[in-house]
Amino acid sequence: MSRSRPVKQRIERRAFERFATAPMYTTISARTLEEQNFTRHGHAYDISEGGVRFELDEPIEPGTAVAVQISLPAAAFEAGDIGPGRAIFVIGNVVWCDTDEPGPCKLAVAFSRFARSGDRDRLLRPFQTRSLRRVA
Repeated sequence: MSRSRPVKQRIERRAFERFATAPMYTTISARTLEEQNFTRHGHAYDISEGGVRFELDEPIEPGTAVAVQISLPAAAFEAGDIGPGRAIFVIGNVVWCDTDEPGPCKLAVAFSRFARSGDRDRLLRPFQTRSLRRVA
């Protein structure tokens, strides 16, 4: 008689679908809330309505409150929606920071709020128009 092993199930804790970004074309700028200027710059790997995974040259401690500026590529927007106003500003907390591998550190930030009126809509538009590919 063979014994069956319990099936391990991966629990999906994400509340929002993630979408892949073109890393070299989706720039990120970050600062802690104590800092006045965006001094850390990098690239996003994927993004959702609730957070973003990205890389920076300098780590930020998990639990730190941060402001993040996300500049999605122009291809993700409708014609006419161009210029610096296209950037999305969010406030969130660093969930994890991976510094184990050489090169830039990888971070994840969970959004707590959108900084400006219209930022949430600007973020959701490329998801709704399928300009970005959904991550499995």
